[in-house]
Amino acid sequence: MAFSVISKKSNKPYYLHARETQLNGGKVRRIFFFAGQVKEGALDALPEGYEVFENERTGLPMLRGKK
Repeated sequence: MAFSVISKKSNKPYYLHARETQLNGGKVRRIFFFAGQVKEGALDALPEGYEVFENERTGLPMLRGKK
């Protein structure tokens, strides 16, 4: 089961995903994002050292490093 968060603003579920992407310098970096549907790359748990917060204006969930 994919890790999900319910938006407080829209009451819609969002599912956490990860993808490896190559930056312009050739370096490969792992990015995290939320999507409205479970797709390839869905994660079962929140990565260690991260927390979820919600953008107040848009209501979209985002990840950030724990404070």
